[in-house]
Amino acid sequence: MATKGNPGDNRTRNSVSMFIVAGLCCFFYLLGAWKRSGAGKGDSIALEMTEKAKDCSIPSNIEFETHHGDKMVQGDDFKFEVKIYEPCDDRYIDYTPCQEQMRAMTFPRENMNYRERHCPPDEEKLRCLIPAPKGYVTPFQWPKSRDYVPYANAPHKSLTVEKAVQNWVQYEGNVFRFPGGGTQFPQGADAYIEQLAAVIPMDNGTVRTALDTGCGVASWGAYLFKKNVIAMSFAPRDSHEAQVQFALERGVPAVIGVLGTIKLPYPSRAFDMAHCSRCLIPWGANDGMYMTEVDRVLRPGGYWILSGPPINWRNNYQAWEHPKEELEQEQRKIEGIAKLLCWEKTHEKGEIAIWRKRINNMDCMERDTASMCKASYVNNVWYQKMETCVTPYPETLSSDEVAGGKLKPFPERLNAVPPRIAADDIPGVSIDAFYEDNKMWQKYVESYKRINKLLDTGRYRNIMDMNAYLGSFAAAIESPKLWVMNVVPTLAERDTLGVIYERGLIGIYHDWCEAFSTYPRTYDLIHASGVFSLYKNKCNAEDILLEMDRILRPEGAIIIRDNADVLYKVKRIASGMRWKMKMVDHEEGPRVAQKLLFTVKQYWVAGENSTKPAG
Repeated sequence: MATKGNPGDNRTRNSVSMFIVAGLCCFFYLLGAWKRSGAGKGDSIALEMTEKAKDCSIPSNIEFETHHGDKMVQGDDFKFEVKIYEPCDDRYIDYTPCQEQMRAMTFPRENMNYRERHCPPDEEKLRCLIPAPKGYVTPFQWPKSRDYVPYANAPHKSLTVEKAVQNWVQYEGNVFRFPGGGTQFPQGADAYIEQLAAVIPMDNGTVRTALDTGCGVASWGAYLFKKNVIAMSFAPRDSHEAQVQFALERGVPAVIGVLGTIKLPYPSRAFDMAHCSRCLIPWGANDGMYMTEVDRVLRPGGYWILSGPPINWRNNYQAWEHPKEELEQEQRKIEGIAKLLCWEKTHEKGEIAIWRKRINNMDCMERDTASMCKASYVNNVWYQKMETCVTPYPETLSSDEVAGGKLKPFPERLNAVPPRIAADDIPGVSIDAFYEDNKMWQKYVESYKRINKLLDTGRYRNIMDMNAYLGSFAAAIESPKLWVMNVVPTLAERDTLGVIYERGLIGIYHDWCEAFSTYPRTYDLIHASGVFSLYKNKCNAEDILLEMDRILRPEGAIIIRDNADVLYKVKRIASGMRWKMKMVDHEEGPRVAQKLLFTVKQYWVAGENSTKPAG
């Protein structure tokens, strides 16, 4: 037996590691390359990949097991047989558990309460696998996906009829085409964005993060990528049932959501810009509650854009088929609330009005202090009722100081120390800890790329980090080919979502004991670091895994990092699902208790009800 530090022991370990890495590279290269055509049969690309795979010479006697093996799982764990998860009924193809239509209709319509999250109780949860529609195909890669979506992936034609004259979406043969039009930008999203960019600094990295309320099919967000601006778009699941689904099929960040009665799941001072293009939100209603919520999530110095009714009502009331007195009153309310919020109107032309939030409180000293929210509650938002109080600015010492700290232009801000960390606003996260976290994830992502060769090819566009912490995974993987939805769990020890936005990334609060606000098959790759340890004894790991399967595309990938004992239990549950899995050691070697599980979801569609064995 080799002693500790024996060169032979190291060579043996390194040799095994190289075989493991080589084998996994081939594994992902093959599985990721099998694009589907029609009923999902392999095509010429898959044959080409098969030829290339001949170079992957993995000896048959190599076992892809980690250092600890199944011996790490003790006691009663082996007494349970593997549960095989059957496909759900085909009617659940587009199932969104917390926005399910029949349940929604049992809630009040007032203030859009019925369009908010209403999740099923435990006894009503589906514990089966959501099928893909027949004919489902791998989406086009960005930027082609911005303009074309396969009809089979989201087979809903209602928008092509209801928005036919507004140039939103057109059905052409076996694809949907998105011309880049919209109700308020008939000349196209590009021309509309250039109008805004003449007033708002979008071209120099000053404006990076945006919020699009009532986004439709998210063409505004889709074309903002040209400016290196990333938008968080949301729209309710309503009669236009495929809006958010279309957005994500196009490769644009979006969630199902609505301005209703509860706060938006974003931190204060998150977005550089917020936007409403004929989004039908009654901004003047409820004492300006929706505008005060936008103010909460808008960064000091940020911009709010309102285009469409009631702006320029004098010239448009007849075309809008609204009484001019009603439109005039609505605009007066909006102007009054903007004044209360201390926003400065910087532009109004045609049907576009732009306000800018002051950079600090120095010009707003006359505001009634009774209208201010309690500072300690501004980020306590999960299922919290929306308020009409005004979110206070962080304190400043001079009139030209940006409250909360000035951000560097993007992409420089991506790896610069975020102001909330520099100000010691995140307990337990120092500047040195930030740099260490950044360095660690750069190392891990390089390791991921050696194992999954498809990571940096554009194959994965929509990526989710289920436990994002400081956003360093997203920063390390940053590329024009992809975007990351950074989730900060409500159970997380520290609220770090504000830091993520200060880095020029986007994200959301979420509780993984519940379903995410998205359609099935909307993410290409899911990253889960420490998620199952975090939720141990909080909710069922089975439900979390089934939710991951629901939102992952066929042939999408999952990377799970966790302690070995937790990860083996996860693997046992997942082995009853249609996943191919390989477990490997931590980057630092087999003696580290944390392990990694690499997974690929197998391709299958509705109507294929036979259960395939796990890989």
